[in-house]
Amino acid sequence: MANQDLLWQVTRNDGAKSAEERAEILKAPGFGNYFTDHMVDVCWSEQGGWHRPRVMPYGPISIQPAAAVLHYAQEIFEGLKAYRHADGSIWSFRPEQNAARMQRSARRLALPELPTEYFIDALKQLIAVDGDWVPAEPETSLYLRPFMWAKEAFLGVRAAKKVNFNLIASPAGAYFTSGPEPLSIWLSTTFTRAGHGGLGAAKTGGNYAASLLPQQEAYENGCQQVLFLDAQEGKYLEELGGMNIVLVTRDQKLITPDSDSILEGITLDSVLQLAVDRGYAVEQRRVSIDEWRDGAASGEIVEAFACGTAAVITPIGEIKSPDFGIWMTEPAGERVSMQLRAELLDIQYGRAADRHGWLTRLDA
Repeated sequence: MANQDLLWQVTRNDGAKSAEERAEILKAPGFGNYFTDHMVDVCWSEQGGWHRPRVMPYGPISIQPAAAVLHYAQEIFEGLKAYRHADGSIWSFRPEQNAARMQRSARRLALPELPTEYFIDALKQLIAVDGDWVPAEPETSLYLRPFMWAKEAFLGVRAAKKVNFNLIASPAGAYFTSGPEPLSIWLSTTFTRAGHGGLGAAKTGGNYAASLLPQQEAYENGCQQVLFLDAQEGKYLEELGGMNIVLVTRDQKLITPDSDSILEGITLDSVLQLAVDRGYAVEQRRVSIDEWRDGAASGEIVEAFACGTAAVITPIGEIKSPDFGIWMTEPAGERVSMQLRAELLDIQYGRAADRHGWLTRLDA
């Protein structure tokens, strides 16, 4: 089915927020607290493929009690942002990579793969009606949440033959109101996020559900995030509950864990490319918690940071565990992580040249 065969139907929300109501929300939207007036809904069936694309009022989704997603957790999602540039135009950052990652997740969860052109078209269709929801204040954005779920009603362990793709959007304020502060991280020694051959490389809700209990444990120990180790040996770094990890050596080498149970990060990939552009060496390999602990103690590892769509880049200040701790000293000069963060944000908001062709305009 060619892209032009997807004929979009647009139904406007009669209860849409007024300009005044929207402006009040955009003053302090937080993250994930408010949602725009419309959403995207596209159906898929084994017989008909992708069909009936529409933009419709944001609201409850009708779902059968026997829908496969409720019983077998067959669902995936993505996360990306729309940025307003100084001239008022609206852009997204590497959306084709989000589309590709969603396709990889779909393959692992036995869901249909949404073509990249449909994915980006859905973003543009929603922005066409809800573009006024993209805020203009520094470091604000419109967070875009595409998701796919099995809606066929049946009880039986097999891939669903009817699926929905939806897209909702939520205005997001600056993640850090006073700038990124170093995180305190709890090292989970009881729980793992995913195992070899499991769902770790797919962006599916089950991975996040598995992180909630250890995340509570992190809060109880005064930490903001939890760090998982590999499920086989319990010694190699995987990722945080929702972010990738990078270590920086004193000779400005960036090291990040490599594993088939880690979700590939688009922010991570972009940060590593910017580091290479600056002449830094980059290594993606297995990294043990002992290497980090010993390197921090000796001064070989001088920085650690987390990165992801929501917070972009956040420095890590300490690792806590039941048996030991890792403390990162304050660097003498500006952190490498903060330099990369500033450069990435400048590209995303149109303040710096997009030399890698990462930006896609959504309102044109």
